[in-house]
Formats: sequence, structure tokens, C-alpha cells
Amino acid sequence: MKKTTFMIILGGLTLIIAWLILIKPPKESKKEAVFPEETPQKITVVKKTGFKLAPEFSLKDINGAEKKLSDFKGKVVIIDFWATWCPPCRNEIPHFVSLYNQYKGQGLEIIGVALDQNPGGVLPGFIKDNSINYIILVGNNKVSDLYGGISAIPTTFIIDRNGNIIKKYIGYNEREVFESQIKELL
Repeated sequence: MKKTTFMIILGGLTLIIAWLILIKPPKESKKEAVFPEETPQKITVVKKTGFKLAPEFSLKDINGAEKKLSDFKGKVVIIDFWATWCPPCRNEIPHFVSLYNQYKGQGLEIIGVALDQNPGGVLPGFIKDNSINYIILVGNNKVSDLYGGISAIPTTFIIDRNGNIIKKYIGYNEREVFESQIKELL
């Protein structure tokens, strides 16, 4: 009797394990990206081969003026997806401010795409308090999706003068990382 009970339990467990291994879980539906309070400090660099043309977008700044990526045709562009509540994003802002001061005359543009929940309430004061001198636009899911879905911030794209995405950086990076890349393109 004990052997029969053991064999039934063992057979049931074998069926459950086989079912878990062979049956694939259903695909998750597409969800809006969730950005954690703390983005890991791991630096990821994705090198592009066979450069891809940066997707065109149109967004508004905090004053309601519409800006398009094509407005910056012929320039080297840094596009930084970020938010005011993100510590690594905040730590990169001084890098972008100084890079813009140093290289704007040579054809550099920096576009910060803010992914805050209440941009009208937080961005104006944040921009002023942090002396941000480059363009800040209010982002949305449509633009995030155009750039492959932004799953972690900061996510930064380097675009050459021909509008090609040269590199994508996920996570915090030092000023020198961006500077060495843009110096090659200016």
C-alpha cells in the first residue's frame, strides 16, 4: 500500500514538472514602462553596427513650444531620457550642462526628454535650480516606444550629423564617456 501511494505521488509530481517545462507561459501584454526610484549604477553600452536613422519626433518644451528632432539636422545630438526623481539622471545633468557650454559652438545639441508624471509642476523649478542650459522636452510613451521602449533611465542616445544613432547608453555615465564620443563626431 505504501509503495502504491508513493508511486501515485511520484507520478503526479512528474506530470506537474513536465507540464511546467513544456507549457510556455502566455506572452505578457505591453505595459507602460515603470522606472524604479533607483536605477542600477551598472553602465551598459550598446554599440551599433549598420547605424539606424534616429526616429523623428515632435514634443513640446515646458513653455508649450513644439520642437522636432529634424530642427537639429546637421548637428551632433545627445538625446537623454530622464526624470527629476531619478538620482543617476540628476547626477548626469552637470555633465550635460558643461558639455553643452563647451561644444554648442561646434555643433552640439542636447535634448533632455523628461519622463516625469507631473512635468508642468516639477520641471520649471528643477530646470532653474539646476541651471540647465540645454533643451528640455516633455516626453511621452509614443516617443519612448520610437526609441525601442525606455525601460531604464537614464537612457542616452548619441546621434551623428546625418541623423544616425551611433550609440545607446543605459544607466549613469561620466562626462568623459559622452565627451569622447561627441569629439569624434563634431
